[in-house]
Amino acid sequence: MEKKSSAIPGLYKMDRKKRIDGAVDASGLNSEQKKLLESDSPLPFSSAEKIIENVLGFHALPFAVATNFIVNGREVLVPMAIEEPSVVAAASNGAKLCRDTGGFSANADPPVMIGQVQIVGMKDAKNAAEKLNAARAEILKHAEPFAANIASYGGGLRGFSARAIETKRGGMVIAEFHIDVRDSMGANTVNTILEGVAPKIAEIAGGKARLRILTNLAVLRLARATAIWKKETIGQDAVEGILDAWAFADADIFRASTHNKGIMNGIDAVAVATGNDWRAVEAGAHSYAAMGGKYGPLTRYKKLPNGDLHGEIELPLAVGTVGGATRSLPSAGVALAILGVKSAGELSCIMASIGLAQNFAALKALSTEGIQRGHMALHAKNVAIAAGAKGESVDRVAGQMAKEGNVSTRRAEELLKSYE
Repeated sequence: MEKKSSAIPGLYKMDRKKRIDGAVDASGLNSEQKKLLESDSPLPFSSAEKIIENVLGFHALPFAVATNFIVNGREVLVPMAIEEPSVVAAASNGAKLCRDTGGFSANADPPVMIGQVQIVGMKDAKNAAEKLNAARAEILKHAEPFAANIASYGGGLRGFSARAIETKRGGMVIAEFHIDVRDSMGANTVNTILEGVAPKIAEIAGGKARLRILTNLAVLRLARATAIWKKETIGQDAVEGILDAWAFADADIFRASTHNKGIMNGIDAVAVATGNDWRAVEAGAHSYAAMGGKYGPLTRYKKLPNGDLHGEIELPLAVGTVGGATRSLPSAGVALAILGVKSAGELSCIMASIGLAQNFAALKALSTEGIQRGHMALHAKNVAIAAGAKGESVDRVAGQMAKEGNVSTRRAEELLKSYE
């Protein structure tokens, strides 16, 4: 089925059946994938207890779609799994406001991960590193059999180097492999290669191999996205407000931390929905934000000569479309089908775009009307449910609390009693 526009007017006003029908129609899902969306328990317990240990049951998160996204000229509905109110709405709004300029342009580096082998116990770490670098061709040849599986898919070894570091435990050598992991996240692939080649590394270096593990600071696997918001669309005050908000984050680490947290609201939600390792994504993003020796924002904004706002984002995104939970979790498979991505690189482009959209929407709200007006209206529904509201009472109680500007469990309970 051909994909249609990701702009689905009034999706949030529809009942569940109509929302699912709209998402299926827009993304081209088949009947089996639609059934999974309709199911309240898409993962059988028999499967769950084989994925992790000591399984008791399930912890559910709402599974939604962000609308209005155009990424590299393609209409995209973006699945998100998250519990925080306003995130899906903010991302959808950020994307909506740049549709008239073509949406998001994004690109991603080849999927090359860095694996590290730690060598200890040498008298001269610098000399040991030099020996390893001199034996580069021999080491890569020795590692080839351990990389044969990923090489059969077009990936494999792409480079090797070693360096000496000084630590509180003395000099160490860190031997680093560059490995193209194709459409996987790559952890298992990289770690398997490292464990296979580590004895050879230790032998040449004259030391003992300790850690053999990939790094989540995937600086060779960056994703970038840009977008333009017209001043006529968002208003001159919003342009100036976002620029001021970004400058604040650029100058102050306390603000930068929350600035980046907002970016990850969107990116993590897509990672969770697609069965990717959101902890790895978080670790890489925040490490990258501090690489210059000063923690700063992952996005940048500037005003173009015509007054429009230009935004961009760059961060490491080690995500996959094959392997791991992307295949063992049925809902992750549906999420990938909704996205319609054909590669990990395409997925990372969409995730970078949603991070930029999320950040834009947050800065726009924060610097103009304030973030609480929209956020608390949505949060009020959570509070109403926590107080015991059900069905139509949820909207009634939430609406009254938002109108009063008094969103609290106590007020929700009072309203529920008054409606009895």
